[in-house]
Amino acid sequence: MTDLQNLHEADAANELMRLARQIAKHDRLYHAQDAPEITDQEYDALTRRNAELEAAFPHLVRDDSPSRNVGHAIAASPLSKVRHEVRMMSLDNTFSDEELAEFVARVRRFLSLAKDEPVAFTAEDKIDGLSCSLRYEQGKLVRAATRGDGQVGEDVTPNVAHISDIPQQIEGNAPEIFEIRGEVYMSTADFLALNARQEEAGEKLFANPRNAAAGSLRQKDAGVTATRPLKFWAHGWGAASDVPGETQVDVVRALEAWGVPVSPLFTRCETLEEMLASYQSIAVQRPDLPYEIDGVVYKVDRLDWQQRLGFVAKAPRWAIARKFPAEQAETTLEAIDIQVGRTGKLTPVGRLAPVLVGGVTVTNVTLHNRDEIQRLGVRPGDRVQVQRAGDVIPQVVANLTLDVERGAYTFPDRCPECDSEAVAAEGEVDVRCTGGLICPAQRTQRLKHFVSRGALDIDGLGEKTIEQFFALGWLESPADIFRLRSRRTDILALEGWQDKSVDNLLASVENRRQPDAARLLFGLGIRHVGAVTARDLMKHFHELPALRMAAEKARASDEDAAAELTDIDGIGTAVVEALGDFFHEEHNRAVWDDLLTEVSPPRYEVDTLDSPVAGKTVVFTGKLETMSRDEAKAQAERLGAKASGSVSTKTDILVAGPGAGSKLKKAAELGIEVMDEAGWAKIVAAGVEAGG
Repeated sequence: MTDLQNLHEADAANELMRLARQIAKHDRLYHAQDAPEITDQEYDALTRRNAELEAAFPHLVRDDSPSRNVGHAIAASPLSKVRHEVRMMSLDNTFSDEELAEFVARVRRFLSLAKDEPVAFTAEDKIDGLSCSLRYEQGKLVRAATRGDGQVGEDVTPNVAHISDIPQQIEGNAPEIFEIRGEVYMSTADFLALNARQEEAGEKLFANPRNAAAGSLRQKDAGVTATRPLKFWAHGWGAASDVPGETQVDVVRALEAWGVPVSPLFTRCETLEEMLASYQSIAVQRPDLPYEIDGVVYKVDRLDWQQRLGFVAKAPRWAIARKFPAEQAETTLEAIDIQVGRTGKLTPVGRLAPVLVGGVTVTNVTLHNRDEIQRLGVRPGDRVQVQRAGDVIPQVVANLTLDVERGAYTFPDRCPECDSEAVAAEGEVDVRCTGGLICPAQRTQRLKHFVSRGALDIDGLGEKTIEQFFALGWLESPADIFRLRSRRTDILALEGWQDKSVDNLLASVENRRQPDAARLLFGLGIRHVGAVTARDLMKHFHELPALRMAAEKARASDEDAAAELTDIDGIGTAVVEALGDFFHEEHNRAVWDDLLTEVSPPRYEVDTLDSPVAGKTVVFTGKLETMSRDEAKAQAERLGAKASGSVSTKTDILVAGPGAGSKLKKAAELGIEVMDEAGWAKIVAAGVEAGG
């Protein structure tokens, strides 16, 4: 997206924080409560924006990133919990022919395939249902479980006994243990009939077939499930004592032979052209299918290649979903409001006449920045075309009334919150308030960020509470949070507060008096210092005073201090300058010093895995013949090592393949351990064995 080119790191970190909260909320509504508030397309837009930001700012990936989570933790439920022996993963999404082609190219690069070596994929329609895992032992169904958060799901064994598509006994020669994974769904006709019965009985209507299927399966009383017309088809497997085949096609055909339904549109593609053709074919059939689908799933056919490709975060490298495009609609742009963010950025938001897009009523649209408004030429009163894809909230695709004679929109040059001057720095497109800490919008936003989940994670201090306490003059800076204990009586006098809620808040605050140093650093909202950058800094300096000293020296033109900072992987000159600027400002030093009178972060240390290379830095150079560079780096990271791209005094091991050049020479000069690819393979094998 074009706005990423001009998006500053602090704004990206702030947006990633909001996305993590939004997606977690919608995961909970969708997976745990079967009561989604947004459509699949809107959810895809959120996750896609998150992925785009993480790709552009990989050092900002959060611990609670949606890209690392599958589904949602099981909330309070009458159903018992089940821990999956093999984690149930999710899928990454793609939205265009070009992105699908890049996925294929990425697979080829990872596997180091020759240009003429074919790679086949399977393709099948992506049904909109509830993920379910069926465990068979000696051919008999012994347990069924929902996906949950991917690691723990709900036991629905009695319920699936009423789904005729699911055999209680597998036909044919099944492995001793085999978990079949697939989707429980409801056909469109059955969904409409069920809602008709619900309406006639005065019961709540289901929003869509997926919700109906989920609500029907996750019943404490299996007798209720028995009255619902549920169906199932399989698309994969989990734990298995043996796998019946060497390809995805082999296993899917074995599932069919066992009497388990699979997608009727399942096929094998030997080229990218065939993959694109399968997408078009399924898209054409989509309106006439008796069930709802939202895309096409592609998987590498060879299982040994699936094994090598492995997983990233919550998704396999060997599979991807190609989603169907979002819908568009026309409406009127009624107003343009200006919001002020934590860093002072003025963000324009368009207020729309309500319009239905993809089954959801849309009233707001992002306009990104001043330049985007000028590019589109939009003004209040214009008819605009909007779509819901690829962004956090809907975006304007086109202005349909450019020919109407009306003056251009004038972007404000004063902050709407504090009336300070609003300017764009040289070379930047974003307009920012110059008010800093005197701007109430920035001060409250910074406080909200400080207590957020990725920072100090203080329960009880929600956005409304912070705004209320700020308005009362109780919260001016982060240190004031730790002085709230002196205001217990004052808080208790406020409407809505009781002894227990006040005590819980104060206890949560007290529990953060020895905070994680990296979280504390991130919570201060220093520009360009995201969660990952904060961790990288603290891994090196361990103590906050040491970091401050290095930053101040670097700003004072101390070359050694600047070099020490930029030598840290992931730390560039922008971070060094931001740190120096932060500590150069007297009011920031005052906030820092004041905060450290209230909190005492322990020395920052990082636990490493128990493997031969845990905690070591490994560099790969030359041509690797049995794996790609990406695969080798992934192996190192799985074993607790750090994969670096350059040789330095901090390098512990250099893995050199044929054609190794300057890195090999430098390693020899520095006395660094050098090994070939076979030696690395032995370390990997030893690490896997040690890790169980």
